Amino acid sequence: MTNPLHEALIAPLRTRADPLLHLSDGASLSGFEFFAMCARAAGALRAAGLEPGDRVVVQAAKCPGTLAIYGGALAAGVVFLPLNTAYTPDEVAYFLQDSEAGLMIAEPAHAPALAPIVADCGTRLETLSSDGSGSFDALAAAQPDTFAPVARDPDDLAAILYTSGTTGRSKGAMLSQRNLLSNAEVLVQEWRFSDSDVLLHALPVFHTHGLFVATNVTLLVGGSMIFLPKFDADQVFEELPRATAMMGVPTFYTRLLEDPRLTRKMVEHVRLFVSGSAPLLAETHTAWEARTGHRILERYGMTETNMITSNPYEGERRAGTVGFPLPGIEVRLTDPATGAEVPAGETGMIEVRGPNVFRGYWRMPEKTAEELRENGFFITGDLGRFQPDGYLEIVGRQKDLIITGGFNVYPREIEDVLDAQPGVLESAVIGVPHPDFGEAVLAVLVPQAGATPDLNMIEADLRQRLAGFKRPKGFEIVPELPRNAMGKVQKAELRRQYGQMFKPAAAGSLGRRA
Repeated sequence: MTNPLHEALIAPLRTRADPLLHLSDGASLSGFEFFAMCARAAGALRAAGLEPGDRVVVQAAKCPGTLAIYGGALAAGVVFLPLNTAYTPDEVAYFLQDSEAGLMIAEPAHAPALAPIVADCGTRLETLSSDGSGSFDALAAAQPDTFAPVARDPDDLAAILYTSGTTGRSKGAMLSQRNLLSNAEVLVQEWRFSDSDVLLHALPVFHTHGLFVATNVTLLVGGSMIFLPKFDADQVFEELPRATAMMGVPTFYTRLLEDPRLTRKMVEHVRLFVSGSAPLLAETHTAWEARTGHRILERYGMTETNMITSNPYEGERRAGTVGFPLPGIEVRLTDPATGAEVPAGETGMIEVRGPNVFRGYWRMPEKTAEELRENGFFITGDLGRFQPDGYLEIVGRQKDLIITGGFNVYPREIEDVLDAQPGVLESAVIGVPHPDFGEAVLAVLVPQAGATPDLNMIEADLRQRLAGFKRPKGFEIVPELPRNAMGKVQKAELRRQYGQMFKPAAAGSLGRRA
């Protein structure tokens, strides 16, 4: 028995003298320097009492030490469990209790608030600092620069990532060695990564995009990363000229487009821009291509599956779609009520099967059985439609489906029309309670800079484009949409905010037009 992920990602660094990580302060870490950091981190995890299969929870700022804990966990057979740095101590308590983690690693400034919670959970607390002053840093510094990797089976757990929990308790997606390695291998092939690539890495490493896509792909091919603590436009513009690839969320691209420094000259050395974690507006596709000459490659994935589909590296990267199923991955569309596949061209529930699909939810067998079929297909909760030539469109989440007067309304269809309206930057369409229709369609609009959308004109245009039951019963104009750390619009928050606007006394009104 071997240790597949460690052998593929970390072991090759043992003899690598060239830089692996280019840091924001101008320093760099060679491959073998990072290999030694991972070995010391593995020794520290062992010294902290963790055995293979135990869980380590990490909630710390992005720095080489955070990434080294991931590498150390792979070597030690410890299950890596990263947490969003925005979670409060009360939220952290749930993850510690649910995972029964043996160790939590946090930033020194957060330790006082976390200490009583960690103690109540019976978990050990250590601290990690980007300047090396944390207690885990000290524990790692006392360990040797080598560590004998623990044998792991391809189906052994490598990580647990918790979902956002917008419809209930957060669920811990169990990801195996095979899940992560198979997906990285496919992405290397499909996106043409090689050891000459320099990836501009400005994503967080507590999420699958920054950790299991960006990082694993780069490590697998022996490339290097410009490892930024976070997205900062000034730093990105400083580093872009020496990058060959960038992975980002749509917000990265919209913010860069707002800056006159974005020019063809600035990005002439870059061969690939990838976007994911949230839908990319067709307008952003067009504006980016016009400004840079590059067509952004949009793909589709989930915490439970890593990447599922991708627009092609060679061929048309079609705006509004997420491309084709990746090699070795099956995607089908089914009727949410019956589970039967829907006819070609119709909207259905996206289901996926392949080596990338997770092993289930941590200690939630009932939830696992609900969402993971016996035949291996995972029910994603996303609604999609295949175009005639095979490109997949994401219509929306099933929980975002609006049923108004007995008719199904898919928000994405209306959002596409609204996003094309003069003065509208982007939109979010939600369903809110209504005394007559059950749910009413509500449009939340973000205006373009310096513009005020003309709602009367928009309504007139919608009358020509959409059936009456699809047209919004109300409009709200807001400066920005609520988003999570990866840029996804939080429609649950919008439903909470506007859930009372169609009270019985206001039935049939157009709602507020703030």
